[in-house]
Amino acid sequence: MPSALDLKFETVLDAVTGPGGPIQIGRDDNGRAIVQNFPQTLPAFFDAFCALNADTIGVISNGERLTFAELNAVATRVAKALIGGHGVKKGDRVAIAMRNCTAWIVSYIAVVKAGGIAVLINGWWQADELAHGLALTEPVLVLADAPRAARIAATGVAGAILTLHIDQPIEGAMAPVLDRDGENAALPDVSPEDDATILFTSGSTGLSKGAVSTHRAVCNATYAYTISLICLKGILESEGRPPVNPPRTLVCVPLFHVTGEVPVMLNSFVIARGLVLMPKWDAGEALRLIEQETVTYFVGVPTMSLELMQHPDRDKYDLSSLTDIAAGGAARPVAHVKRLQESFATAQPALGYGLTETNATGCGNFWSNYAAKPASTGRAQAPLVEVAIFGAEDRHMPVGERGEIGIRGAGNIHAYWRNPEATATLFTPDGYVRTGDIGYLDEDGYLFIVDRKKDIIIRGGENISCQEVEAAIYAHPAVSEAAVFGLSDERLGEVPGAVVYCEHRQGLDEEGLRVFLEQRLARFKIPAVLWFVDEPLPKLGTGKIDKVVLRDAYRARAAA
Repeated sequence: MPSALDLKFETVLDAVTGPGGPIQIGRDDNGRAIVQNFPQTLPAFFDAFCALNADTIGVISNGERLTFAELNAVATRVAKALIGGHGVKKGDRVAIAMRNCTAWIVSYIAVVKAGGIAVLINGWWQADELAHGLALTEPVLVLADAPRAARIAATGVAGAILTLHIDQPIEGAMAPVLDRDGENAALPDVSPEDDATILFTSGSTGLSKGAVSTHRAVCNATYAYTISLICLKGILESEGRPPVNPPRTLVCVPLFHVTGEVPVMLNSFVIARGLVLMPKWDAGEALRLIEQETVTYFVGVPTMSLELMQHPDRDKYDLSSLTDIAAGGAARPVAHVKRLQESFATAQPALGYGLTETNATGCGNFWSNYAAKPASTGRAQAPLVEVAIFGAEDRHMPVGERGEIGIRGAGNIHAYWRNPEATATLFTPDGYVRTGDIGYLDEDGYLFIVDRKKDIIIRGGENISCQEVEAAIYAHPAVSEAAVFGLSDERLGEVPGAVVYCEHRQGLDEEGLRVFLEQRLARFKIPAVLWFVDEPLPKLGTGKIDKVVLRDAYRARAAA
């Protein structure tokens, strides 16, 4: 039976998206719901919402405050410089490799305005990972901060690299681009079906794949979040308790992740929500910024909200501006929901579920609904997103039956870059993205995730391919066999563990293998626990390593 909050939400949703409502729903050529009266390309998106919210402070970072109008103006100049001064043409890939900063946001806006495809480089990648991503996407230009520019240059893969001075005010930060005048360059016409972004995703097949989205997909994924927030605001207003503070969000998740890009950054342009940037996560600094900037909305992986709750200085700060503490990227332990309610009197917990392949769209669980069903990721983001459960031969499963979760919506990617085989297996015949997660829907449409089909580990919101880590371990000449799997972790959800067999150890120990892996993998992918064994690893009848037996045995050992 629908909850009281669900009924209120649906009433407001009908008013918002129904006939005469401010948001008009149409259909794309594939029959998927879209917001037909909002911009369908990112250049038009930024122009429209930066004009609508022109005087609102859009970004607060490193002592600098820029309105949405100022952000758009400098980004337009950078876009013209990319075209007229640096030769970027429509359809060219331009990579962005920086920590969170104003220059990252300006670079993103500029690249898509120039007609380029923004390639969002994972800022934690090391040499091998960078070399793969750059060789796959072949960007004509890389916009990077100094540490990542040096790391990228060392790969020898990238062509032109511009090092931006990201700690300077935005004019100085973007000077390496703006030094080549492009004032007279004409911005190209961009269509909704043109490619806009490439994000990287780690699945069960090892090396990261490039997930490609059109302008229409990125825009409508953003609007799925916009609609939800408009409805929640409408509920508050109908109850006579409208928001007191102007909306502001603390940006503590990486902008190169889909959560940082779509529901946090892009959605903020639509709803006039200021972005308070953190260069790196620090719970104490987050508490200080929440008080100083009257932050209203916090979203991060569950680890982050846990650290806020546990921080010894939490009670020293006025956190009363917070109204929502959301999580995504990993499962939040059920026990944390009640703790959040007790720790933050004015803020209500929420949880989201989506993928890079769906531009973060999927399901949402919030407020009293989340308290009532804390093990659920919530209902599909109506009216733009559909969720279904698939059984054998892509048969739709009934309520309560388990199967692979599928997500359909105009916000889904349309391909993996230069990987038609992986693209073909990603979609069901009726257009749902196969998530690789196993779950079921209850009678109220709430999704419950119960298992994972793909051989991946989710460590604090970061997807880790077991196969990729195994390949890096096998690169050591002393290693004969290796198996990588997830171990339960109270703070991060999961961490990688590995069992390694060496026929001839040649002096290799845990420290030596870690040093070896640090040159090949981002730090978050390196196994937290390494076990060296003296016998070959157990095998299946097919000759493959029996990871199920190993995983169960060593998970029990780690727990003990």
